[in-house]
Amino acid sequence: MNKDIIAGKWTQVKGKAQAKWGDLTDDVFDVAAGDSKYLAGKLQEKYGWERDRAEREVKDFEKTLDS
Repeated sequence: MNKDIIAGKWTQVKGKAQAKWGDLTDDVFDVAAGDSKYLAGKLQEKYGWERDRAEREVKDFEKTLDS
């Protein structure tokens, strides 16, 4: 899914993201507003993942939105 589409449909996608990464707060998702780099950074910070893993998690999540 195109990043612009994710940003445009963020309110719909937000619930799915919250279900996947429940340790992140509503504020994080509100600020992220579809920004995959910001979201990856917050995943890295919260879960202690390396940058590559956090970015891969976000990309994999984006792929699930295509179906």
